[in-house]
Amino acid sequence: MLFVDYSSAFNTIIPSLLTTKLEDLGLHTSLCDWISNFLTDRPQSVRVGNCASSTLTLSTGAPQGCVLSPLLYSLYTYDCTAASSSTIIVKFADDTVVMGLISDNDERAYLEEIKHLENWCQEKNLLLNVSKTKELIVDCSKKQERHYQPVRISGTTVERVDSFRYLGVHISQDLSWSRHTNSLAKKARQRLYHLRRLRDYTCTIESILTGNITVWFGNSTKQDRQALQRVVRSAERITHTELPDLQTIYYKRCQTKARRIVKDPTHPNNRLFSLLSHAEKHQQTLSADYRIHGGETLTSLAKPNRLVPSRTSRQKAPVRPA
Repeated sequence: MLFVDYSSAFNTIIPSLLTTKLEDLGLHTSLCDWISNFLTDRPQSVRVGNCASSTLTLSTGAPQGCVLSPLLYSLYTYDCTAASSSTIIVKFADDTVVMGLISDNDERAYLEEIKHLENWCQEKNLLLNVSKTKELIVDCSKKQERHYQPVRISGTTVERVDSFRYLGVHISQDLSWSRHTNSLAKKARQRLYHLRRLRDYTCTIESILTGNITVWFGNSTKQDRQALQRVVRSAERITHTELPDLQTIYYKRCQTKARRIVKDPTHPNNRLFSLLSHAEKHQQTLSADYRIHGGETLTSLAKPNRLVPSRTSRQKAPVRPA
């Protein structure tokens, strides 16, 4: 397998050539013209801190970071296909792999495919980065170790490696996943630091923000909720961790509180709730698990305020603290 790397792949797209290929693929002329207009005469500058360079107008390549660029590049290189039945070319945007099946020590088709790719790149104005291009040989034969010819591109020998990371997955020459799993474990251990910080947040910050939240959050104003949520967002920036918002915490605690009331026949508010029947649960898939006496459905996810007894309910039954 040859893992091919291109130098500034997206910057080498020629709009006029891309437009021709898009028309050959059957795209409408107006869409091709729109894409051509999008890629040509693009003003571009570089900003470092408060300093910005002068503006330069570009009419080649596709913008970096644009969601359309990988798709345009894939269409631009759609005609890069294998010339032999014993080789295949796998592409994902600008990540390209040449794979060849070598039988009876015959490497000609594999080496010719690489030469064909090199010539194709020269025709399409694509520059191969030989220093980052790597070769990986998978040999499952239990016989004597074989020797394979080195791959050369533009007179430079391609480095042969025993493992390569392709699209986030480490592929080893023995096709084992030990290196990949070790990499995942190492990366996960590094993230444990954020988990420890999250635990500190839960104990020191979240416990303050959510104290008795089922009592007051439902009737708080939008401005009050936003003020509290800003504290959560600040904690996210500090811990580099996505934290549950207060609305979600409120919903979950309302549900938990309702279940406790239903399961506790001695609770003063127990008679205000009743379980939905099995048939009703199937008929109303979006409804909650409980119903308030009087015919109203308690929807904790949609209307959690109903968990707090109304004035009429408070007159009928005393409310015991949580």
